[in-house]
Amino acid sequence: MSTLQPVLLSLALLLLGAGPALAYIGPGAGITMIGALIGVVMAVLGAVAAILFWPIRAFLRSRKAKAGAAAEDTAQSD
Repeated sequence: MSTLQPVLLSLALLLLGAGPALAYIGPGAGITMIGALIGVVMAVLGAVAAILFWPIRAFLRSRKAKAGAAAEDTAQSD
């Protein structure tokens, strides 16, 4: 633990001595970040919706296939 103390003390002094960045982010960069965030959120929501809709789609397809097979059987018996 004795070798960790100087490292932590140096890190604390380095962080406390940091001044303000005085950086400016223009409106174009802000709009770009908002657009990118919206794109990522929509992609995640689309992926979740596709995963949740998959079993429903499979059920509807199987139901449609069964209805088609039943209609085919009744048409052949007539």
